Amino acid sequence: MPAITISREIGSKGDTIAEQAASRLGFHLVDKNTIEKVFRQYGFVDFEETYDESGFWARFDPHRAEMISMLNKVINAMVQHGNVVLLGRGGFAVLKGYADVLNVRIQAPFALRVQRVMESRVFASQLKAEEFVNDSDRLRRDFVNSMYSERWDSLSAFDLVIDTGKIPPKMAVDWLKEAMYRISHLELDDAQTTRSIKVDPVLADSVAQVLDEQPV
Repeated sequence: MPAITISREIGSKGDTIAEQAASRLGFHLVDKNTIEKVFRQYGFVDFEETYDESGFWARFDPHRAEMISMLNKVINAMVQHGNVVLLGRGGFAVLKGYADVLNVRIQAPFALRVQRVMESRVFASQLKAEEFVNDSDRLRRDFVNSMYSERWDSLSAFDLVIDTGKIPPKMAVDWLKEAMYRISHLELDDAQTTRSIKVDPVLADSVAQVLDEQPV
């Protein structure tokens, strides 16, 4: 059940690449909103607010531990369902070691990322835009570094690293499609794959309901 995880820097066009790759492959796009729908079915109505809270993932908190456990279960259930592009959420760290998962990082030079966010948002100055990009990087780094043994910015954790300062999104999507075609034709009999993931049947049903409601 092949899957792609995409970790991206803000302003790198990672969201665009994830959306287009899912469309080209006929996969489900799993982002924060998708995961939030499952969380709400389990009573985590404050998922979005908590997820975006500054410093939440870097401190000890019983609610944090509960959310981490649930998030990992949901990610595993999404991937076990099959044919998904998982955007962010530390997916590359949760799913490392599976031979049928392609872990991708999308990045770009800092100055270019600042320029891109200034084109899509209104800032009082370039300095404010730079602070926004730095804050985004810090939040994503805190989230992954505090939850997993992998570092968010460790390139060795990824199968493919794409710099959109040089590689346009269309070419990146072409690469992802070709890579998934190759993975789907590999002999994986002796390798660990997502088929081995065990998922609670109730959670599997919730995930299937959310994903099946999505247009593909």
